[in-house]
Amino acid sequence: MSERIERWVETLARMTALAGGLVLTALVVVTVVSVTGRSLVFAGLAPVPGDFELVEAGTAFAVFAFLPWCHLRRGNAVVEVLTMHFSDTANRFIEVVANFMMMLLAILICWRHWLGTMDKYSYQETTFILQFPIWWAYAAGLFGAVVFVIVSLWCFWRSIREYRAGSNVPISGELS
Repeated sequence: MSERIERWVETLARMTALAGGLVLTALVVVTVVSVTGRSLVFAGLAPVPGDFELVEAGTAFAVFAFLPWCHLRRGNAVVEVLTMHFSDTANRFIEVVANFMMMLLAILICWRHWLGTMDKYSYQETTFILQFPIWWAYAAGLFGAVVFVIVSLWCFWRSIREYRAGSNVPISGELS
């Protein structure tokens, strides 16, 4: 059962990160087209209207889209100067505590992001040029925050299982 859940969580995190990558790729294209249009105004071209609004909203989504994959793959910064001298049991315990703290942080971020999204929705504020509701960008980021909570719950559970099993904690970037 846990292997199916692990595959599901990994697929969810991977697809979310890929969506973030696609959005960033589209933003690169928009930026190149806009800069080209600005530099060739004399030839009848123009910048993309609202390019900075699109980049702002898309980048916010991408950041939240990458968090789950990074955490699942143990890609967070690890300071091993001290812990390399600890026993495997101590390092597994540190991993449990770190994953618990990350889970709490993910829940806090998601909760506060939800409140921010609801605030933006209630005021119906729009962007200056494109006039799209700002809450859309918040909602897109909220999707990544929810996936981050799901992944952090899984990672906390995974670290508890590794602690109980006595398995070695993989180095950063590796899956168990």
